[in-house]
Amino acid sequence: MFLLCFTSVALAADEKPKPANEKPNPEEPRVNPLEIKTPDPLLPKLPKKGTLTAEQQATLRTSLDELNAQAATLLQAGDVPGAFDIWYRELRLRRALGPVEEVQALGRVGEIAWQRNQKFDSQVIAARLQAIQTEAQQKKSLTPELLLALGQAYQQVRLLEAAIKVYQQILADQRARGDTAAQEETVKTLAQLNLDWFDYPQAAAAYEELMAQAQARGDRVNELVYLQKLIYIYDKAKQPQNALKTKQLLAQTYLNQQDYTKLAALKIAIAADYEALNQPDEASQNYQEAYSLALSLKQYAAASEALTRLGALYRTHNQPQSALQIYQVLLTVEQQSYNYYGLMYAYDQMGQIYLEQKQYPQALAVFQQGLELAKSLQYQENYFTTQIQRVNQQSSQ
Repeated sequence: MFLLCFTSVALAADEKPKPANEKPNPEEPRVNPLEIKTPDPLLPKLPKKGTLTAEQQATLRTSLDELNAQAATLLQAGDVPGAFDIWYRELRLRRALGPVEEVQALGRVGEIAWQRNQKFDSQVIAARLQAIQTEAQQKKSLTPELLLALGQAYQQVRLLEAAIKVYQQILADQRARGDTAAQEETVKTLAQLNLDWFDYPQAAAAYEELMAQAQARGDRVNELVYLQKLIYIYDKAKQPQNALKTKQLLAQTYLNQQDYTKLAALKIAIAADYEALNQPDEASQNYQEAYSLALSLKQYAAASEALTRLGALYRTHNQPQSALQIYQVLLTVEQQSYNYYGLMYAYDQMGQIYLEQKQYPQALAVFQQGLELAKSLQYQENYFTTQIQRVNQQSSQ
């Protein structure tokens, strides 16, 4: 039996931090600081059993927490090498407390290394995490507690692929045990990890599962959260069919809750999906609904966007008269909201349509109105002057 004796002053006595301005020699091979074998005064020889007693573990933990605090203080003072020297000492000693505590400490320090773009330190810590996992797998000692610690640490050091594999294993274990409550939290974690990894199909599958569970238990709050996540995923993945279906579900949810404030913007997004699916009639209907709703709520920006997109839709499908009608209405909306740049846009679009139809007097009139606004704003004056010159040149031919 032995006792571990420490004092706060002596915690880092055997390793002097390097000066803050001292840079490592790039040609000098770097020793893995987690594999230094120098005996540490904080950890005398283990007893015959090979493990520390509960009292010794508690004493060691206290000392290692003090090392962590010292390193944090040095980091705050700008001494990054000195801070990591102490952290590496702490991490080496954490091994005596078992793999779970070591992994938790590795994750904590690894996150700091990643945040500060310490490439070497991040690689060293990531390699140690992987070595712990490999060893535990070989010894068949990969407990649920260690798996969870590894998953969290991999997230902290941004090894997302490794984290996903660990959480998949955790989920499989939870499903085998029938632990429903734990499963949901793990699926949430996997959903976000896959999203961060840009694996949209896997992220969507996870959020679809979560949404189905929320619907089954009548959890409207989380159902809304998962719907919004799915919309983001399907939009990013450029899957308008799935995006449309999910947005329609969200729209119905807003209607059921009588929450109309977000409905106009959502209707615009639904219309855009219909456009992507080459269904212009449905797109037109949703743009019109979005405009009417936005106007009733005095959401002039949304009303303007709906009309702008609707006008462009009509122009794309060669319906100039319908587009002109829309731009006339757009003028009114922009006047109500004092959006002079929006007025300039509407005048320009009308002028282009009149010019295409060789209605030169009408084209000249709207371009001149656009020029007056441009002069007052000192913006795009040359553009409107050029359009007027085009009208005059074409009308004189």
